[in-house]
Amino acid sequence: QLQLVESGGGLVQPGGSLRISCEVSGGTLDAYHIGWFRQAPGKEREGVSISSVDGTIYDLDSAKGRFTVSRDNAKNTVYLQMHSLTPEDTAVYYCAAANAGTVMQRLVISTSPDGYDYWGQGTQVTVSF
Repeated sequence: QLQLVESGGGLVQPGGSLRISCEVSGGTLDAYHIGWFRQAPGKEREGVSISSVDGTIYDLDSAKGRFTVSRDNAKNTVYLQMHSLTPEDTAVYYCAAANAGTVMQRLVISTSPDGYDYWGQGTQVTVSF
């Protein structure tokens, strides 16, 4: 069973930066698309950035120009580097994995939470003075 564990969340001031991590176990990272999602209180879970197995990065509206996703397959870890944080970025951040073992699975990359099979427990990011 694939397991994902996020870490690195915390309190950061507006304009600051933070890097959160997602460590994957129970499988090899290069067999999964990895997505970062977030959910603020009272809001639906939304996509932030997607890292596909072929190295393509899909930055969604909330991330463009400010957030960078990267993966280290050797460490089975995916990172989300966030810059220029605002209070609107306050949320629980989740990483999720989608199977990419078949040709079709490698080609179909979802930006919706519904497209992901495995989820971490989330890490809280709070942007405030």
